[in-house]
Amino acid sequence: MGAGTSPRSTTTTRPEVPELVGLNMQRVAIVDTGLCNVDSIARALDECGVKADITNVASDLDVADKIILPGVGAYPDAMRALNAAGLADAIRANVVQHDVPILGICLGMQLLLSSSDEVEPTAGLDLIGGSVVRLRPTSGERVPHVGWNEVHAAVDSPLLSGIPDGADFYFVHSFHAVCETAAVIATTPYCGTITTVIGNEHIVGTQFHPEKSQQYGLKLLRNFVELW
Repeated sequence: MGAGTSPRSTTTTRPEVPELVGLNMQRVAIVDTGLCNVDSIARALDECGVKADITNVASDLDVADKIILPGVGAYPDAMRALNAAGLADAIRANVVQHDVPILGICLGMQLLLSSSDEVEPTAGLDLIGGSVVRLRPTSGERVPHVGWNEVHAAVDSPLLSGIPDGADFYFVHSFHAVCETAAVIATTPYCGTITTVIGNEHIVGTQFHPEKSQQYGLKLLRNFVELW
């Protein structure tokens, strides 16, 4: 959790719901900000044997076992959408107060951080300390970074269990995360070296799109649902 994080939701308890057992019985909520194709993530989870609910209703997160926050587009637009729907507060309350695991994908990963300077300075969810800055080519790399690239583990993480070091994942982004060293799970050689998987206990994120990354992307999604 980022320094200075203080959840603003007044939620202190979660509704009593029946306990479900088994991978396909997990209550996985995919947060719909209206800024990405959430159906592709739902289909990928379905291939993993997981039935997910797509929602833009804040109270739905109160009964979720896992939260997935996808996103494409501009950081300020995404945060405005989350705040307007009450989703930002609901995410903070459930993830911080009730330890509900969350996976941020692409822009969703960046939203987990404290702030971004994309378009205009914008405060993020501040679940992990760090900021989002534009990619700066070091050897003629193209921006945006589009296509397959390798991902190298910086530390052991259950999120990457069963995935070979250096496995390729699919990227589409122009900005990247700069965060505290303790939160860096994996990096990718592009524009120097960039952080592409972040985490702090049950709070994790990937800059790449696991739902577009074939077998290893599906393995990562399954790890997220199974291991927390």
